[in-house]
Amino acid sequence: MNITAFAYLVAAVCFIMALRGLSSPVTARAGNMYGIGGMALAVITTLLQPQVHAFLTIPLAIVIGGGIGTVVAQRIKMTALPQLVAAFHSLVGAAAVCVACAAFLSPGEFGITAPDGSIFAGSLVEMSLGVAIGAITFTGSLVAFAKLQGLVTGKPLVFLYQHRLNAGLGIFLAVLILWLVASGSAMAFTLIVLLSLSLGLLLILPIGGADMPVVISMLNSYSGWAAAGIGFTLHNNLLIITGALVGASGAILSYIMCKGMNRSIFNVILGGFGGDASAASGGSTAANDKPVKAGSAEDAAFIMKNASSVIIVPGYGMAVAQAQHALREMADHLKENGVSVRYAIHPVAGRMPGHMNVLLAEANVPYDEVFELEEINRDFAQADVAFVIGANDVTNPAAKTDPKSPIFGMPILDVENARTVLFVKRSMAAGYAGVENELFYHDNTMMLFGDAKKMCEHIVKAME
Repeated sequence: MNITAFAYLVAAVCFIMALRGLSSPVTARAGNMYGIGGMALAVITTLLQPQVHAFLTIPLAIVIGGGIGTVVAQRIKMTALPQLVAAFHSLVGAAAVCVACAAFLSPGEFGITAPDGSIFAGSLVEMSLGVAIGAITFTGSLVAFAKLQGLVTGKPLVFLYQHRLNAGLGIFLAVLILWLVASGSAMAFTLIVLLSLSLGLLLILPIGGADMPVVISMLNSYSGWAAAGIGFTLHNNLLIITGALVGASGAILSYIMCKGMNRSIFNVILGGFGGDASAASGGSTAANDKPVKAGSAEDAAFIMKNASSVIIVPGYGMAVAQAQHALREMADHLKENGVSVRYAIHPVAGRMPGHMNVLLAEANVPYDEVFELEEINRDFAQADVAFVIGANDVTNPAAKTDPKSPIFGMPILDVENARTVLFVKRSMAAGYAGVENELFYHDNTMMLFGDAKKMCEHIVKAME
């Protein structure tokens, strides 16, 4: 039996188990352990191959990379996870480009040369696809990171004939790949790399900030397919399997997010959703002149203590304020007073699927109290209180009532159907999509202005 093939098979099974485990908060920890174990086995098996000779360089790279990763993991805030993921995807794309370049420059080392010394046509196809997707992933992920981090404006950067230009460059890229396969030209390979790097910039810059979560998921899928393409070049079955897993899971995640936002992936790539503030305002004019009912922590405490059912809707604002622990303490007080407490999660709350689930799990919120949109949406009509903490776009009724709104058609949490809506927010500013939330002005809405964590702490004190 081929020990290497068997070890790679075991590692692949571990990766599959990791994805399965990560599908639920209950099994997520075990899923992470499967992933760590599979990666450790894959790395060790690769290092033990007879063709590996860089026994100093590789461990040094592992130590340096592992050290940087450890520091980043310890310092990163939960609110910065989307841009961290984007940054990591850029590294995957860069790695694919580097490996493809190495294989093209030294094909003999990779066993992809024909008897006449030329590179096999099939290997050139795999190599060109891997380097093209990797380069697009690299620069595209950097742009996504910059937009989420605020280094680049979240508004779509559009220009005349941009779609025609991108389409023309895409056709030119296909022609270059055919040229490379037919001739093995170094010039063709170089142009493929440069053109793909440019396409990554041109494809992502015109996309608005509100669509960046979908873009990150899409780039995640790209990085997987790039890895799979390079896996064929390296004749590495594990890299092919792992790349396919990442590519497929990223594509599925992109579909889930697009469905949660009522968008198509082509609509995301070609549109400028969430970037035009004037368009985002939809049909609501002079909204700032509408009356707003503002309340205090004491008001909120009184209303919720006298309720029988409270549904909590967390969002990005809760993550920014790190209010999950104070929120759980507030929920515990309510449950001690006989109040039914549940949590409602929108698929894209927090700019990333599962973001809110992770934060609530960190605060030891019981899993059986957390429900997805489809499971709990109809229950808002029977709830006494909907406590919205930091969520905005995912609760905006304009998605159902205003055809002119950019978010029209996006599934939202029907919090407006609750008897009372308590909305924790720092100000009346629009959400991440740049769309004003008409829920602020509803008769059954009470605005609780202030920091989410401090507001929850004040509510807890008022309950005591």
